[in-house]
Amino acid sequence: MRKQVYISADYDWLNGDRDVVDELNKWGGDNLHTINFIDMSKVSSGSVTKSNDCRICDLKAEFNRQINASSAVIFVVGDMTGSRTAGSKCERVSKDQSQCFCTPYKQNTNGTKACTVFNTSTPGENDDFGYINSCSYLRHEFEQAKKKKKMIIIVHNSTRKEASWLPAYMSGYENSAKPFWKYDSYGRKVGDYGYIKEVLGF
Repeated sequence: MRKQVYISADYDWLNGDRDVVDELNKWGGDNLHTINFIDMSKVSSGSVTKSNDCRICDLKAEFNRQINASSAVIFVVGDMTGSRTAGSKCERVSKDQSQCFCTPYKQNTNGTKACTVFNTSTPGENDDFGYINSCSYLRHEFEQAKKKKKMIIIVHNSTRKEASWLPAYMSGYENSAKPFWKYDSYGRKVGDYGYIKEVLGF
């Protein structure tokens, strides 16, 4: 049976951490480990965004569903992770619906539209992390994983520990975060899966 693991990462084409995600997908797809990695790029190109009116909150709700279905969540932390704000433009959590406008996902050229959320409520202790919020997508994924008590794995997109890269909302996880890359005996930079294997039980 394949193990589903969710990946949260910065997908910026120029300064993001796609290289780590690509390496993880190669490793998870081999015949030995058979891990089904789910990441933001797959979710944001999937069925939820096929709607012409997909909003920030719709995408966050889908992140919640995918994280709930996963046995663990890997957070890839790069040098820009702490400054990423994508997904933080929702104001509905603090304003009336009539005062809120947002840009449908992937439709920036069409401008903003009125908020579609009629009612809001405070999530209960056992509920998902609320998807009506002003968190970035990256923070939302972390808060959902933490609230649902998922196995959390944090790796730096580096060959060394980079504690200063961790966003403030990951405070307390500095000691458990590990570098993802290492140099092999030929001096090549390769993925170091020791930590991830141990946590996932391989």
